[in-house]
Amino acid sequence: MKEALLIIDVQNDYFPKGACELVGAYEAENKIKSLIEESRRINRPIIYIQHINPPDDTFFIEGTFGCEISERIKPQADDKVIVKYYPNSLLETDLNSYLKENGIGKLIVCGMMTHMCVDTTVRAAMDYGYEVDLVADGCATMDLEISGEIIPAETVQKTFLASLNGIFANII
Repeated sequence: MKEALLIIDVQNDYFPKGACELVGAYEAENKIKSLIEESRRINRPIIYIQHINPPDDTFFIEGTFGCEISERIKPQADDKVIVKYYPNSLLETDLNSYLKENGIGKLIVCGMMTHMCVDTTVRAAMDYGYEVDLVADGCATMDLEISGEIIPAETVQKTFLASLNGIFANII
């Protein structure tokens, strides 16, 4: 089965001093760098997803430095870049048609945020019939709050990976 590396939302706003800093962003990016190197070595297609929020949001505003894909893993000319406006990378984008046209049936997924766009995209990929390997240490998230309680990023990460494991993805 032909596979592709899918890199979700590794954009400047998620790194230190960005508008929506994540826990472990650099560590995840370092793993993603190694996945990119491996993919280039074996000619595995690489797909970058770039999220753009509405202009009244607090991050990923079109035309800003924070919205740009990290320079440290920037796409090359042969890579596919897909812009999205929703957490689901398949919703109202050409991702599904690109995958079908290129005979890709398996996605190796990494990126940011585990609890939002990664989770939503992985779940949707199952609906479209794709096999997914989700690279646990190639993802980053943040502390979340509910009812005044802070849920640490490490717990958020483990919880979302555990909920995807098996049915929606193979966690690797």
